[in-house]
Amino acid sequence: MVKIGIITGSTRDSRVNLQVAEWVKSIADRRTDAEFELVDIKNYNLPKFNEPIPAIMSQDYQAPEAKVWSEKISELDGFVFVTPEYNKGITSGLKDAIDYLYVEWNNKAAGIVSYGSTLGVTAANNLRLILTVPKVATVGTQAALSLFTDFEEMRTFKPAPFHEETVQTMLNEVVAWSTALKTIRE
Repeated sequence: MVKIGIITGSTRDSRVNLQVAEWVKSIADRRTDAEFELVDIKNYNLPKFNEPIPAIMSQDYQAPEAKVWSEKISELDGFVFVTPEYNKGITSGLKDAIDYLYVEWNNKAAGIVSYGSTLGVTAANNLRLILTVPKVATVGTQAALSLFTDFEEMRTFKPAPFHEETVQTMLNEVVAWSTALKTIRE
């Protein structure tokens, strides 16, 4: 059975990101074809990316936080990234979390759940491009949520019921692709 990490995309104290990630996990937990884990990047306290050697060249991480982060991502077979859209892009915290590692991401699959004033679509597209470098295959189905209709006062997450079907379809793809890609890594 594959292990899928549901990765938060924000570290702000006032974030709504954790609410969205917990909702995705509640849907995922009803499945029996994979094991799902919430991975909150805020809990890893990664400093601003400042490693002397890029991860693509070496796994000799200088930041102790990066070593713990490496262990977590290494044990996962796939991911669901929950990303807000800030200024038409992903957060710096999520970008740093991705940049700290390379090999740990290789040949794994990911789905994306995005949200923002324009559904987080631009951030999701940016994330897809970023994930190509560490060789993460992103599935096509994406849940896109509106700050105006899926949140009360932009603070309390109240998704429209139809989003659950999209999340289930995305999870079907993430589990299938993660299972297939696991054979490449073995």
